[in-house]
Amino acid sequence: MAENDVIKQLNSLIQLDIDAVHAYDQGLSQIEEPQLKERITQFQQDHRRHITDLSQEVRKLGGTPEEYSQDFKGYLIEGFTALRSITGTDGALNAMEQNEVLTNKKYSDAVNWDVPSSTKAIIEKNAGDEEMHLQYIRQALKSR
Repeated sequence: MAENDVIKQLNSLIQLDIDAVHAYDQGLSQIEEPQLKERITQFQQDHRRHITDLSQEVRKLGGTPEEYSQDFKGYLIEGFTALRSITGTDGALNAMEQNEVLTNKKYSDAVNWDVPSSTKAIIEKNAGDEEMHLQYIRQALKSR
């Protein structure tokens, strides 16, 4: 993959994580259970770390990382999460599950990209985080 293509692809992951952070804000506003809220907050911090790590990688490759703002799709995701979250914790978890399905799909595809090894290591670590987020949220939903 050409360097410009790598930068473009990494920026698409950065945007995905930016959108996830905003969606998590909506979901977290409706979760009242302290232990669950703490864990979901940690997941939001993972998304913030993904943004930081991927942005550093983009700069290392000579590119400019995505600005920290939502795109149109991000507003839709945030709106969907807000609407689902109105029903409380269960709605918030269901919305976040759908968001994590999306991020898992994107990161699952990204681990197969032809990118430098340092970039691949970051993508693989982030993909592992995303898998763990989805598993936890699904388990939390099952136990309700």
